[in-house]
Amino acid sequence: MSLSKRCIAELFGTFWLVLGGCGSAVLAAAVPELGIGYAGVALAFGLTLLTMCYAIGHISGCHINPAVTVGLVAGGRFPARELVPYVIAQVAGAIVAAAVLYLIASGKANFDATASGFASNGYGEHSPGGYALSSVLLCEIVLTAFFIFIIMGATDRRAPDGLGGIAIGLALTLIHLISIPVSNTSVNPARSTGVALFQGDWAIHQLWLFWLAPVIGGLIGGLVYRTVLESRQNS
Repeated sequence: MSLSKRCIAELFGTFWLVLGGCGSAVLAAAVPELGIGYAGVALAFGLTLLTMCYAIGHISGCHINPAVTVGLVAGGRFPARELVPYVIAQVAGAIVAAAVLYLIASGKANFDATASGFASNGYGEHSPGGYALSSVLLCEIVLTAFFIFIIMGATDRRAPDGLGGIAIGLALTLIHLISIPVSNTSVNPARSTGVALFQGDWAIHQLWLFWLAPVIGGLIGGLVYRTVLESRQNS
């Protein structure tokens, strides 16, 4: 499959992740009586990833996350020369999804992306639970590292065929159940970037953390799996 087609798949996949996950947070989480809450948002993120694993996994690998691509490069599963095109496609997909979500949400009276936070990630006073920068940094690094670890294990040639997408989707659900109160859950710089641009205030100023921490976590997860658990036949 050509690189251009794989990048288009990554764009569509990241679009779906942001629209489904962040869309559930913006449009459905706090609706009176019918709101899905934190658990519903966590499930929405997991479902978007799970569905895309089977829709585009055979095309692009379904990274739909710069931290995953970085982690797979570190883990020896993806060529470094294709890292930048994948990341560009992922960020573009996230921005387009955030724009669509913004247009939908703007149809409601008194909607204000800046005031509402627009599903952005934050620390300190912008953390849902008021967690400090150090807590958010550690949480994002550790959870991203384990996310990459799970992805590499679930897609290892020794793993059961056809079940990787389920494990990966459930892993993202669990990650959100743990960390929505801490950081509103990033573990994905593209997801953070898309909505931050439309929040347009503090989210942009704090965006650096949600690139730095997931990328560090991705590197750790990929390197640990590669050096400790990868079979020689896979390398």
